[in-house]
Amino acid sequence: MNTLPSYSNAQILEILHSVKTIAMVGASATWNRPSYFAMKYLREKGYRVIPVNKPRAGGEILGERVYAALADIPEPFDMVDIFRSSEDALPIVEEAIPLIADKGIRVIWMQLGVINFEAARAAEAAGLTVVMDRCPKIEFGRLHSELSWGGFNSRVISARRRRVSL
Repeated sequence: MNTLPSYSNAQILEILHSVKTIAMVGASATWNRPSYFAMKYLREKGYRVIPVNKPRAGGEILGERVYAALADIPEPFDMVDIFRSSEDALPIVEEAIPLIADKGIRVIWMQLGVINFEAARAAEAAGLTVVMDRCPKIEFGRLHSELSWGGFNSRVISARRRRVSL
């Protein structure tokens, strides 16, 4: 079946609280790209985020060395965050599966708009937890009430006109 699963707040929180190190495949060095902003935010929240970007391998993004592939990362990481197209998700999962024991991978997280059911099935068959079509940055902010800082769902900012009583 190819129906996007729903994730409870408890499931997402358990992942976000248990993960410490994230390999971000598709991390960008461009300050206004979503992956750069997500990497910066997650680092500010205490996560170690290791960028994986083949063309930028050997360089740095936000002070972290960039690697060409997951297998090149010399230390363990808990989660693979896929910031690539849906078509790229399966090859990334196939790259991650043989590294599960060596690197300690437990989670495959596919970013907003990244939906690949074949990749999800392969990851789950290998014992990994899978999240699709979600952003850990957004989920962290939502579940830790940080979105209200920007006025979201706070009933402070509204598109409706205020009624004025005379």
